[in-house]
This record gives sequence, C-alpha cells and structure tokens, in this order.
Amino acid sequence: MRRLLVLFAIAALISPAAIRRLTHSQYNNTVRDLLGDQTLPADNFPTEDFVHGFKNQASAQDIPPVLAEAYDSAAERLARNAFQGGQDANHLIPCKPRNAADSACAAQFIRAFGRRALRHSLTGPELQRYQTLLLKEARRTGSFIGGAQAVIEAMLQSPKFLFRFDGPAARLSYFLWDTMPDDLLFNAEESGALSTREGINQAVRRMLDHPHAKESLDQFVSQWLRFDLALAAVRDRSLYPQFTPELAISMTEETRRLIADNVWNGRNFMDVLTANYSFLNSDLAALYKVAAPPSEFARVDFPADSGRAGVLGHGSFLTLTSKPGDTSPTVRGYYVREQFLCQQVPDPPPGTNSNLPLVTPERPQTNRERLKVHVENATCAGCHTLMDPIGFGFEKYDAIGRYREKQTILFFPDRRAKDQTPAKVVVDLDTSGVVSGTRDSAFSTPKGLGEVLARSAECHACMVKQLFRYAFGRMEETRDGDTIAGGLEAFRGSGFRYKELLAFMAESAALRKGGN
Repeated sequence: MRRLLVLFAIAALISPAAIRRLTHSQYNNTVRDLLGDQTLPADNFPTEDFVHGFKNQASAQDIPPVLAEAYDSAAERLARNAFQGGQDANHLIPCKPRNAADSACAAQFIRAFGRRALRHSLTGPELQRYQTLLLKEARRTGSFIGGAQAVIEAMLQSPKFLFRFDGPAARLSYFLWDTMPDDLLFNAEESGALSTREGINQAVRRMLDHPHAKESLDQFVSQWLRFDLALAAVRDRSLYPQFTPELAISMTEETRRLIADNVWNGRNFMDVLTANYSFLNSDLAALYKVAAPPSEFARVDFPADSGRAGVLGHGSFLTLTSKPGDTSPTVRGYYVREQFLCQQVPDPPPGTNSNLPLVTPERPQTNRERLKVHVENATCAGCHTLMDPIGFGFEKYDAIGRYREKQTILFFPDRRAKDQTPAKVVVDLDTSGVVSGTRDSAFSTPKGLGEVLARSAECHACMVKQLFRYAFGRMEETRDGDTIAGGLEAFRGSGFRYKELLAFMAESAALRKGGN
C-alpha cells in the first residue's frame, strides 16, 4: 500500500503534457524483453481510452487507483515468475553470488538490470537504495534470488519504469519498436552516438529492419484504423448469420497484411487506398464472392470491374462503421473525415433529435432517403453534409462488407415469433457520393473514393499528422509546423514510401528533443 501511495503522489505531480506513461502494449512488450515474460499482464489492466484517435496521448495518461493496484499486482507476479523454482532461467543475474548477501554481486545485478528496467544508468543513491533492499530481503529469505526478486518488484513499480523519462534510446525504441531499447541502443546513447544525425540515422535504419518494427507498425495501424470497433462489433444474427468473432479477426488481419505488405516492400503508401488486391482467407473470399486462395491470407486480385479496392473496401472498415442491423452512411463519412482527412466533425448540439423516419412495408426507404431529414434541418445540415454524402458511396456494401446490388429490407410480423417468414421489400440504391469541399471528388464505390483520397493533398498531410500524433503522444500544434511540413516533403519526395516517413519522424529534431 505504501508503494501505491507514493505512486499516486508522483503521478499527481507529473504534468501530462510533459511526460508519458507506458501504454498497455508497451508494458507487455517491455516485460517480455526485460524478463522473458510472455503472459501479457497488461491485457488485464483497465481499458485504455482513445484520445485524438490513439491510446498513447499524454493528456489521458494519468494513473487512477485501479490502474495503480493493477501495476502493484503485476509487479509482484512478474517478479515471482522471473525466478520460478528458485532458478534464474532467464539469466537476469550476471554473476554467481557467493552467498545470500553477496554485496558485490548485488551491485552488479542492480546496475545491469536497473539500466534496462529504468532505462538509464543508475545513480549512486539509486544503487545504494536498491542494494539495501536486496541485501535485506536476501538475509530475510536466506536466498540471493529472494533479494533479487524484491528489487525487480520494486523497479517494476518505479515511476522511472512506468513513466517515460526518455533519453534518445527510449524515445526511438518506444516509437519504432513499441518496447524498451536493446543493448545496442543503450550503448549508442551512452557513447554519444545518438547525439549526432549520423548516429541516429544508423540506429533508425537498423531498427526499421528489426521484427519489432513490424509489430510496432501493427500497433499503430490497429489504433489509427480502430480495429477495436470491428472486433467488438455485434450483428443481428437473423440478418448476418455468418458474422462471427472469428470473421471480425480475419477482417482486421486482412487490413493489417495489406498495409504491412505495402510498407515493408517499399510501395507507394497511397496504394493502400486503391489496391485492386488483398490478402484473404477462405472466409473472407466467401464473403467477397471471389475464388478462395490456395493458402490462408494469400494475395487475391479483385475482378477488373469490382468496386472493391483498398482498405475502404475491406470488411474491417465496412463493419466497424455499421450498426447491428444496417449500414450507417453517417458513421462511414465521419470515419473518412476523421481518419483520412484529419477533419474534426463537431458533436451534435445538445438536445438534437437524431430519430430518422420509420421504415414500413407501405413506405420502404433507403438510408439515403431517410437521411434527407439531416439536410432539411438547418441545425443538422452543416455537419451532415460533410459526412452523409461520403457514406452514400458505400451503400452497395452491407453491414459486414458484402456486396449488394439492391437493398433488401425485412419486415418481421412479430419479432417474438422467430419461425415466421419476414416480408421482403427490395429497393434500388443510389450510391453517388461526394467529398464536400474537395474538387473533382464524385465517386460511387470504395475504389472511387480511394482514388479521390490518394490524390488529395489533405489526405497526404493527414497521413503525416496521424503518425505525428502517435509518435509524440499529442495533437500537432502551431510550433510543430516545420515537423509536419518536413514530414510531408519527405513523404512525397520518397514517392509516398511510409518507411521513409517513419524514418523522418524518428530522426526529427522535435523527437530528438523529447517532443513536448
């Protein structure tokens, strides 16, 4: 409890604008690389909030009591597991203690482990404090490992572990790898190599070729494109019986693989909006009505006349922007504005009536017809003209991403009588869409909108801004103009190679100085 009170006090004194906390994914990755622990302890922590589109924004990274308690429990469990059966299976102790209270070995262990856990070389007072703790616990338990376990538990609850008082090595690693630095990065920092442009460039190029970079990109993509909403989606089973949690996972995997293939093979990143192919398994192939691939998540080309292309034609996007029983042109348009154009759509005024006209067998209406009330109401029109016309262009793709030439509306005589056959009314769909405020932006398919966005200067700039927000843990401000402009110039100059944008952001002067 005393440790928790200390953590509360420190967290209260730390300005969110000045320092960041490990995200749950960073916590999991860090204890994996630090301790060899694969149990993903942060998956049991309280859910993180999305702020400005991401889960790593400093303004939302306080430590409420329930999270502090989770940290306390995790630290105790991780320290215990680090020496299961009284053995140092992960070789955390770099020396062989002569006895339980070997002070020389204790100092050697604390320096080595503390450098990695707290991400800096320990000061004299820090070394003394942890050495006192280790020797006290070693004498009490009669075991050097018992003392080492106490040190690990204490360090995992230290603000210097949980918060990012980052030097250049940690700033690079938590951006490009989503985890702690390795020994090469620590050594580069201590030698001064990360104080030079050449040294940073060499480190960044090495890091981008490491498997951790691929894991980190996956984490960024999953937040930017809000995979959590697709994975949490529910559907009316009477309308979408084939929709399952497993299918939702496949949908996000498709998008993840398309983007990873693009980035790590040096393709034009704007192609993720227009690609006439994807990476499908048999379930997705059946959903899209294309031939099943010979293996799971193999490349499949879409027919030449298909309107499905790029991530906006994926089941992930089309599902997460829909409702349990139908599509939502408004949500689809909102998502495009926010995620791909970085345009914030205001919330509706308090007391706004969001009810739409009721659909009946006598008066069947498409979503487009029902949503006319938005533009007829002056209170609603200002915002909905930004969203609805974009969403209309997706209306031939239903709430789980299936193509439909027309919309079939079902009317059940009595919802409680499941054995009754519903009445069906088939209506034509007008899928003409437009991105209001953007020239030459008429489209009628996901492929068409992808082409509009791929050539849009606003979309290009938004790609840079989204990565900036993720890298720096905050929204861009006026003072960040040079960083954003430089990133956009590097992105365009490379032929929109995303790997080059990652490198620019990692090497930027703003990130080198801490980004606050």
